[in-house]
Amino acid sequence: MSKRLDSPNWHVERITPDLTQSSAVTKVVYSGRTEYQSVQLIDSGAFGRCLILDGKTQSSEADEFIYHESLVHPAMVFHTNPRRICIAGGGEGATAREVLRHQFVENVIMIDLDKEVVELCQLYLKNHHQGSFEDPRLRLHFSDAEKFLANYDAGFDVIILDLPDPTESGPAYLLYTLQFYQMLEKQLLPGGILVTQAGPTSILNYEEVFTPIHHTMAQVFPSIAAYSVFMQSFGENWGFVLAAKNSMTLNLSPARVDQALKKARVADLKFYDGVSHQSLFSLPKYIREALAREHRTITKDKPIFVY
Repeated sequence: MSKRLDSPNWHVERITPDLTQSSAVTKVVYSGRTEYQSVQLIDSGAFGRCLILDGKTQSSEADEFIYHESLVHPAMVFHTNPRRICIAGGGEGATAREVLRHQFVENVIMIDLDKEVVELCQLYLKNHHQGSFEDPRLRLHFSDAEKFLANYDAGFDVIILDLPDPTESGPAYLLYTLQFYQMLEKQLLPGGILVTQAGPTSILNYEEVFTPIHHTMAQVFPSIAAYSVFMQSFGENWGFVLAAKNSMTLNLSPARVDQALKKARVADLKFYDGVSHQSLFSLPKYIREALAREHRTITKDKPIFVY
């Protein structure tokens, strides 16, 4: 038997009540608690350095590029001229890294509630942010995203919600509600695009929060599209929902995606291009049917939580 299998140092993450994923821990870089959540930074034998908040893996060196490229670039290529960008969450700096690859971006407002987490990421996750916090186009605000945006009047071309999952004890569940999406719709400039991470989409839990998030956003936006990608470090598929302020066809050919990336001078991506764009948006039949029959709307009075 491998010595690693005999090691007592494992990060065990419960994915559903009946399923866990474990990975060997080679080093605990940091473990503590901020005002809002527990934080662990570990080196994993399987996934490299990982950020874990409230026991849930947020990203790992091994596959964070899949998550962040999937979150950012579809929204950026659907917009014809994305210059003013808002990121809510995204403490690792990797979402900002991907946004800032687009050469015509003029300014990025990044809003994160937890200053301590961002500072830890700046210190310990340099392979994630790759210097994005030093880019002069980025302005970082430590604030509640809802309160900050309620008083912001300049507008955005693209809003990217890279938020923690909507857990009952977590700081972000009110940012998955009808009221929040209604406010964001007003913050988008004509032609604006919104995208949010939308929770797990495995066969065991795709109706947990993914389908109600999609249904809730559909009450606000005239055009909406859901997509998903497999994340090994999460132990499951992960979902995203993209919406447009104006009525438009959220469908691009591989050639159009590659052309848009070339025009924006985006190079050196490891996951996303025109071909992978098609796979992201090709959801299986059972999920498409679940999206069509979903009737739950998430509100402040009736939140829905991920496990």
